[in-house]
Amino acid sequence: MTRITETSDQWWKTAVIYCLDVETFFDSDGDGVGDVAGLVDRIGYLDQLGVTCLWLMPFYPTPDRDDGYDVTDFYAVDPRLGSLGDVVELVRTAKDRGMRVIVDLLINHTSDQHPWFKAARRSKDNPYRDYYVWRADTPPDTSDMAVFPDQEEGIWTLDEKTEEWYLHHFYSHQPDLNVANPKVRDEIMKVVGFWLELGIDGFRVDAVPFFLEDIGMTGQDADAMAHPHDHLKDIRAFLSRRRGDAVLLGEVNVPHEEQVTYFGDGHQLHMMFDFITMQKLYLSLARGDAGPLTEALLTRPEIPEDCQWATFVRNHDELTLDKLSEEERAEVFAAFGPEEEMQIYGRGLKRRVPPMMDGDPRRIRLVYSLLFSLPGTPSLFYGEEIGMGEDLAADGRMAVRTPMQWSPEPNGAFSTAAPAKLVARPVPDGYGPQFVNAWDQMRDPDSLWSFVRQLVQTYRSHPELGRGTFHVLDQPHPEVLAHCVAWDGRMVVAVHNLGGAARTVPLRVDAPAGSTLESLLSDERLVLDDDGAAELALDGYGYRWFHVHHAGGLRLP
Repeated sequence: MTRITETSDQWWKTAVIYCLDVETFFDSDGDGVGDVAGLVDRIGYLDQLGVTCLWLMPFYPTPDRDDGYDVTDFYAVDPRLGSLGDVVELVRTAKDRGMRVIVDLLINHTSDQHPWFKAARRSKDNPYRDYYVWRADTPPDTSDMAVFPDQEEGIWTLDEKTEEWYLHHFYSHQPDLNVANPKVRDEIMKVVGFWLELGIDGFRVDAVPFFLEDIGMTGQDADAMAHPHDHLKDIRAFLSRRRGDAVLLGEVNVPHEEQVTYFGDGHQLHMMFDFITMQKLYLSLARGDAGPLTEALLTRPEIPEDCQWATFVRNHDELTLDKLSEEERAEVFAAFGPEEEMQIYGRGLKRRVPPMMDGDPRRIRLVYSLLFSLPGTPSLFYGEEIGMGEDLAADGRMAVRTPMQWSPEPNGAFSTAAPAKLVARPVPDGYGPQFVNAWDQMRDPDSLWSFVRQLVQTYRSHPELGRGTFHVLDQPHPEVLAHCVAWDGRMVVAVHNLGGAARTVPLRVDAPAGSTLESLLSDERLVLDDDGAAELALDGYGYRWFHVHHAGGLRLP
């Protein structure tokens, strides 16, 4: 008997996640800024694509010095973007289309304009003082610990009024919260509970490792952080009590062996982004050698049954390469970002996939075929489905946070406002809306949008891709990755050629005599011999997906 019914219990294991920034998605009122009402208006588009989970970047009130990640109120919506009523309408409309909604949970820091921090810096004995981390003595050199080394000289900044330094791992206008303080932990739980009550289905948890650090803490605070992962367990337990099917998706960019601690025994994070596999993928693409990607996948540690990896090839931040060696990073820079303006923080790229692949549709489709066929839950960043480019003239990470390109009309039909009033300008030149837009591609069966939609539908129809066991299939070509993902008697075989030359790939699949490989993306069919062997011809940058069909079984769509 199939266990397909189990996929609804852990919906996030077979979801298709779509990340977007409300302010750059669609402007409903013509003021130049996207809004929640505009997103509601575009729900049909996301439904057609096959999205099952929306991840909304911060939409909370903010001075907007860090694109909304500097929050002044965790319980409200920035007035530029709408109201709480608009969010409730969004959640209701999304669920009507079968989509869940998750939001960013920012538990590491606030804006320095947050009422808590304003009160904290009034005096050393203010009740909110201990909501943040302070030190009276001059800190040592911490320049090597700054997350944004080109913007901050260290992680401590002097507050001149109280003559003490406050901790901030990110920008100095984003002071770190003191998670050791029980009142702060209570506030975090209230925030979680508040959004769950409004129908939110979970949270993408920002900067998790920084949340659990005890830098600068002394006395009772240090004692409270003796077992930091207990705080993460508490959030998970609270979440599960309030909503048994809600999810915590963590941003945890640490080596695989350290990531395991954030899954714990299955009672901390449900999911984590697999930064290691993403970075090794780009190294493999730069070399035309599947080896680094294969190694990353084979060294993924075992994780609890109730946990999952989230896969991605692009996100809303820089495309970080920090876990590669300096030599490896240099290879990726040379291949995909050789100019200084394409790089950021000395460790990453501020580019999207199509320009990095020189606009070659074979290579672009290869990347997304890999994303959806590797084991895990795929996550898309808005505009990936149509092949949007970046604006290298934009500051830092804003290069990839440009307005969504809906049609070839002015402003890409993102807004009717004058260009000078737009929250950001559309991508210029060859990747601009006149060349890359959803309107044209949705009407073209050979477009990237149609291809990504096919990948989404195929992924959703084969839960083994999200839940199955991964195996690499032996074959002689170093540029080729041949793998299978199996679950509950179901198996998908995928073969990808990361090189530009055609290859004939001999395969051997663990399947009964007489089985066939039925293509999931075309009408191709391969018959396995009695040893489970077959040969597959692959073009340069070619890819194939197959369902293993057992002899005598029913052939169903």
